[in-house]
Amino acid sequence: MSTEVAAPGRRAPSGPPPAPQEARPHRRMAARARHHLSRYWQLWVMLAPAIAFVAVFAYVPMYGIQLAFREFDFASGLTGGEWVGLKYFIQFFESPLFWELMRNTVVISLSTLVFGFFSPILLALVVNQILRSRLKRFVQTVTYLPHFISIVVIVGMLQVFLSPSTGLITRFLAFFGLEDVNFLGSTSAFVPVYVISDIWQHTGWNSIIYLAALAGVNTQLYEAARIDGATRFQIIRHVDIPALVPTMIILLILNMGGVLNTGFEKVFLMQNTLNLPVSEVIATYTYKIGILSSQFSYSTAIGLFNTIINFGFLVLANQIAKRASDTSLW
Repeated sequence: MSTEVAAPGRRAPSGPPPAPQEARPHRRMAARARHHLSRYWQLWVMLAPAIAFVAVFAYVPMYGIQLAFREFDFASGLTGGEWVGLKYFIQFFESPLFWELMRNTVVISLSTLVFGFFSPILLALVVNQILRSRLKRFVQTVTYLPHFISIVVIVGMLQVFLSPSTGLITRFLAFFGLEDVNFLGSTSAFVPVYVISDIWQHTGWNSIIYLAALAGVNTQLYEAARIDGATRFQIIRHVDIPALVPTMIILLILNMGGVLNTGFEKVFLMQNTLNLPVSEVIATYTYKIGILSSQFSYSTAIGLFNTIINFGFLVLANQIAKRASDTSLW
């Protein structure tokens, strides 16, 4: 055994040996984390409820995704069923309702996305041109209010206005010779009624973010344009719209992530036996298969397929926007 002897004039080393070189970066990271928390702990406390909400309602339920690959057994729970792989995905792809569900979902979603995307922009451009503050606030209030109406109330209003026998709109159309028009029971009228009512309900609220973007435009640009003799339409074209383009791209990317997420509540409440061929979408079919028919594994597979397609649309839209305009989510 060898012993270490201290050199003359120097004290022998005492205490534990120095930490290995690879452990020091971890200590520095821990020190930085402690310093960050000690400085910004108030912000983290404010953010904690949002983090907890997302963790509980978004990440914890992901544990049940494995149900799409298992034969659900009530006695064994989520993880005790037999592993069946892609059985339920293949069953959905081979179902005679697959293409009908995809067609209905895509038609309703894309129609709502296209018309519902441009209508808030048009409203924001119009409201931004109103110079009288009282009139501007009145228009904003009137257009915001429908957003706070419940979906159940909205569908009830549609039934009152569009009833074939007593509806206000159908009675009005009867004066022009259009009698006994059943908008809610017609396969050709279901999508227009759904899209128009959705635009009426959410256009005002969705225009808020565009109005906020227009509020950040430098007022000197408007003054310079007026001095040069630009009309209102020229100001909108050359000043307002370029200022809205980054916001438009970001919101379009986010909306593309929910292309197949057609609103379940409204579609389900508007459904009836007459319009079912065009109103049965993936969301309502999943509810009927999973909850009403207790086919939990099958419905989980359908929901997972829907989520994967939406994620693919989100990534594709983000990459296209990044290459075309250098504006993207990541």
